[in-house]
Amino acid sequence: MTFIKEIIRELEYLAPLAYQEGYDNAGLLVGSPHLPVTGVLVTLDVTEQVVEEAIERNCNLIVAHHPIVFKGLKKLNGNNYVERTVIKAIKNDIAIYATHTNLDHVPQGVNWQIAEMLGLINVRVLSPKPQVLTKLTFFSPVANTQEILVALFAAGAGRIGQYENCSFRTKGTGSFMPNQDANPVIGQKGAQEEVAEHRAEVMFPSYLQSKIISVLRQTHPYEEIAYYLTALENENQEVGAGAVGDLEVEIPVNEFLTQLRSKMHLKIIKHTEPAETVKKVAVCGGAGSFLLKDAIRAGADVFVTSDYKYHEFFDAEGQIMICDIGHYESEVFTKNLLYKYLSGKFSNFALCLSEVNTNPVRYFV
Repeated sequence: MTFIKEIIRELEYLAPLAYQEGYDNAGLLVGSPHLPVTGVLVTLDVTEQVVEEAIERNCNLIVAHHPIVFKGLKKLNGNNYVERTVIKAIKNDIAIYATHTNLDHVPQGVNWQIAEMLGLINVRVLSPKPQVLTKLTFFSPVANTQEILVALFAAGAGRIGQYENCSFRTKGTGSFMPNQDANPVIGQKGAQEEVAEHRAEVMFPSYLQSKIISVLRQTHPYEEIAYYLTALENENQEVGAGAVGDLEVEIPVNEFLTQLRSKMHLKIIKHTEPAETVKKVAVCGGAGSFLLKDAIRAGADVFVTSDYKYHEFFDAEGQIMICDIGHYESEVFTKNLLYKYLSGKFSNFALCLSEVNTNPVRYFV
């Protein structure tokens, strides 16, 4: 038997809630995490029709990209589609979980999937996120340092880009005197002691702090551990908004636009004055105009995103081609991403892809 909290744990391993934007509302929005799962319905948006689909398919958990509750709800009277959807979910004991900007900000998330669909290589974060890393500095007997570091690495510390188990240590002498209430592992009460020690340093994602300190306490031999934490200004090159990569070969712009329309299943592409050829491509699922300067700075020939306003297209200034492909179209595949990920983690309940087209925009062609 699988419980909703187990699904949540895997989703938050993929996209930690700590990486969502401050304005966002990702996480469990409706329902209890302690209920057993009868089935999971994966969707881009949650609407009344999607909840009906969950009922019909015996799914008591809906996993969505967009949060149905985005702004604070002050009442539940059924006066709009948000209130009606939440009421219907509650009445039918259906939980709703959203993984939104946190899924935008991680490798293998939304933007990496767009890059894969477009055949990009050398993919990297377009705008890395700062202030999400912490450095742990601790002091330990030389004989114990490696054991402690191995445990910290297993807990998620010491990862820098494509490198794992990263640390730094220097050797020195630690001194201390246990008082009468101490229970020293090394030394005697009331006696000054000197020990050959390492000063060791590792970096880790800040959201793992409680886990990292818990592991340090479990593996360190001392009764009282000398350590300190430092918040880092460093950008985390593995976490952030948008992505940028290269096509395997430079191609004419018309060929790129044809491929873009085909690979993203588009009816229309709104774009600025095109470049002659395309090699480097920046992408951002959903509304991405805030990343235009980053795309230009990265040397991208094209920026693929959505939700551009009329006057914002002027900001390209001939330096880059903006391709607005539509919000729904830029993210609809996210449900396939989540379906594939959860399929690899669970096999003891029904996992369903929503068949409801939740795009509120229609095209007359």
